[in-house]
Amino acid sequence: MPVNELKIQTHPESYSRFYLYLTVFVAGMTTLAVEFTTSRLLQTVFGTSNIVWANVIGLVLLFLTLGYFLGGRLADRNPYPRVFYWLVSLAGFCCILFLLLTSLILRSAATAMAAVNVGAIISSLVAVFFALAVPVTLLGCVSPFAIRLAVRDVNEAGRISGRIYAVSTWGSILGTYLPVLLVIPLAGTRLAAIVFGSVLLLVGFGGLWQDGRRKNLAVLILPLILVPVIIAWSGGRIKNNPDQIFETESAYNYIQVIRQGDCNFLLLNEGQAYHSYYCDEGRVPRISVWSIMLAAPFFNQGTSVKDIESLNVIGLAAGTIPKQFNRVYGDIAIDGIELDPAIVQAGREYFDLKEPNIDVIVGDGRYELNQLDRKYDVITLDAYKVPYIPWHLTTREFFTEIRDHLTGSGVLAINVGRGPGDRRLVEAVTATLLTVFPSVYTIDVPGSFNSIVVATAKQSESNNLVEALNNMNSDTHPLLREAMKTAADNLVPTVASEVIFTDERAPVETMIDSIVIRFLLEEGASGLPGLSG
Repeated sequence: MPVNELKIQTHPESYSRFYLYLTVFVAGMTTLAVEFTTSRLLQTVFGTSNIVWANVIGLVLLFLTLGYFLGGRLADRNPYPRVFYWLVSLAGFCCILFLLLTSLILRSAATAMAAVNVGAIISSLVAVFFALAVPVTLLGCVSPFAIRLAVRDVNEAGRISGRIYAVSTWGSILGTYLPVLLVIPLAGTRLAAIVFGSVLLLVGFGGLWQDGRRKNLAVLILPLILVPVIIAWSGGRIKNNPDQIFETESAYNYIQVIRQGDCNFLLLNEGQAYHSYYCDEGRVPRISVWSIMLAAPFFNQGTSVKDIESLNVIGLAAGTIPKQFNRVYGDIAIDGIELDPAIVQAGREYFDLKEPNIDVIVGDGRYELNQLDRKYDVITLDAYKVPYIPWHLTTREFFTEIRDHLTGSGVLAINVGRGPGDRRLVEAVTATLLTVFPSVYTIDVPGSFNSIVVATAKQSESNNLVEALNNMNSDTHPLLREAMKTAADNLVPTVASEVIFTDERAPVETMIDSIVIRFLLEEGASGLPGLSG
């Protein structure tokens, strides 16, 4: 038989090809929505490291591959629309059921993470693996099955399959942006799972309704099963922390505020470090990472408190740095840049971020800095998303932009992470700074895995800090005196590596991944320092 006479054997039931395309579109959207929702669920416990993202993406691709294979075989054996739409309905059902189950599992994992219970953490990861396998595999079955139903003549096989994959990709594009930018920030991850799973479930119902067979009414058992599951598993807190007074999900982070004693602490994502704190009446309970930054201007010879008139904070969080600068240096002009508006809102409500001299700018630190034409006496950089510093905030080009925003005697203070005996990131940042600034100093923050790296716009000496401390009078603010003493006592030799970060090449994430893996292999999870700032 000539090729142009070959026909594809399909079931004689009538069905709408347009509705088939709609189904593929919704399935593509749901697939990406499931991926992003899963990553956000994991983010609340395991953070936003490249390893977490790689595992999510890798598992999704693995299960989609399995789904493509199984879907093709199923379609050849049962090329019936009613089978296809039962499959679609089941996929929507499983998206809701298993993502809510994942949320429930991770709620227990969060408690295990806080207690550093390695066995419970591993068990949770295994459970999440199997929970993710079911909905994603079913979603992978949709496209090959849809192609089998849509192609009626081999002469149109290429055109139809191309159209199916195009429509699926269009849906995936919507599934990339819609959950992250709209549904999750407004409703949270659990409701996002319910929303996208329900849409797919309804599309499956529509396909079965077109079939017109009464026995398809059995599909209604799926929502009946889901109703009690949704009621039981979608409510309550994302994390069961007894000290928690607030939590929310933004487009960027899971945000949590806990209260211990008379202080509020800001935690993000996995919650293994706090990113801001505020104690009643503005009390500063101890010298922290942010307190040590107060000492940075005194690496310049002859600096006095009155010389500091302006500050730019890249990585404002809930405002701990500018608040402490206000206490020491008075109501100086402060620009604070923060990427996440939800963190700023939490700062205003729970951290008393209301000072009129603090101008809050919401946006990316590098971009927003370059929109400002002011020069600053001090710029601080604390843009951690534990354990990472955004790579574009570590490069020679960015440090050049910072230098151009400093006064002639300005200083830059950066919070940089390290491992025990592993200072590669600190040394690389130091080497990069030395290509732009004449003098760079390193202060190890006691009791933490943090170092404050200070760079001065003009030539300076470390002895200047010690001399300034010795020459302070009785009018010096106690917080500044303690910060300078801590800085002076914990100065370490400045060591630069051969690695220089540039906009062209900045392997920051790779270096941090290596530091984290080495630390876990050598120290184990029990070596984690817990909350620190």
